[in-house]
Amino acid sequence: MVAALLVVVAMAFRVSWNALKDVAHAVGADWLAADLYPLVVDGLMALALIAALVLTGRDRRFALWVLGGYTLASLVLNYVHGLVPGLHDGGRVRLAVWPPAHYALVLLASCLPVGSIFFGSDLVAKVLHHKPESSQKTQTAVNRSGSDLAGSADPDGFESVYESADPAPVAEPTPVVAEAVPVRSVRAVAAAGSRPRRATGAVPKSARTRVPARSEDDLLAEARSVAYRWSDAELTADRIRTTLRTSPARARMLRDTLKAERAADSRHLTGPLAPAVLDQYQAARGGADTALTTAVTLAAIDYDTAHPGEPSAMDQLRALDDRPDALIEPTDEEKAS
Repeated sequence: MVAALLVVVAMAFRVSWNALKDVAHAVGADWLAADLYPLVVDGLMALALIAALVLTGRDRRFALWVLGGYTLASLVLNYVHGLVPGLHDGGRVRLAVWPPAHYALVLLASCLPVGSIFFGSDLVAKVLHHKPESSQKTQTAVNRSGSDLAGSADPDGFESVYESADPAPVAEPTPVVAEAVPVRSVRAVAAAGSRPRRATGAVPKSARTRVPARSEDDLLAEARSVAYRWSDAELTADRIRTTLRTSPARARMLRDTLKAERAADSRHLTGPLAPAVLDQYQAARGGADTALTTAVTLAAIDYDTAHPGEPSAMDQLRALDDRPDALIEPTDEEKAS
């Protein structure tokens, strides 16, 4: 069958040889170039056919397009050879009476050799770099058979890639008498592995734990409670951000607010405790909030221990104990009013 096909192709190539050779003479090729011209056109058709049988996918469609295009071009040139008797004698002859058709046929005949170089090189490269699917399938089958064999030999030796949300406690191994254990099949192992699986991928927003948003007043209250022992140099936005775990913008806002409060009220210069902390201490003492008063007192003791020789925080608290109606000595403006 293959031999018969090769014979038919060879006879067809011989029939088309004269037509393409005469067309090459008509467009200006010399005798050697005209003799090689049929190999350029029909030879690329044979190469494209072989490539279409070897390649797959998009490369195969490309080879079929090249085969169809060059087949159509050879058909057109053979048709013109039959219509123009002057081509049979060789030499420069017009391929058509109508000038646009003549120019189009000359352009077609001249472009076929260049196209053969381009498309032929591309097809050869695709064939050389092509990996047959049979070898890939064989390798995949070998890998699968190896994994199945290993799974059937010891199905419990492989841990699942999914972790249980609440794994059961693992009991201590106890010596047992060796006995015949039936080997479970792959389906049985898959059925036994239907325990709850851990969620993979991105967690949707609806399933995420919502963190309660703190208002600016809450953040300001927290900042006052932690920054009352800080000096002006230590009162920075970065320290507020890391301490309160808030955004840089809010940290800058809290820093500016606290510094504005300190600048507006000069009473913080008489001791290390900020007026807002003293106000909270006085309100907690009046409301019998033992936890807050104890926390402020301990913080003052720690500050005095760590900063000997500086203004005492306990003196500020004692001043509140002596005079509950005021935090410190009134300023000159307050005395005047």
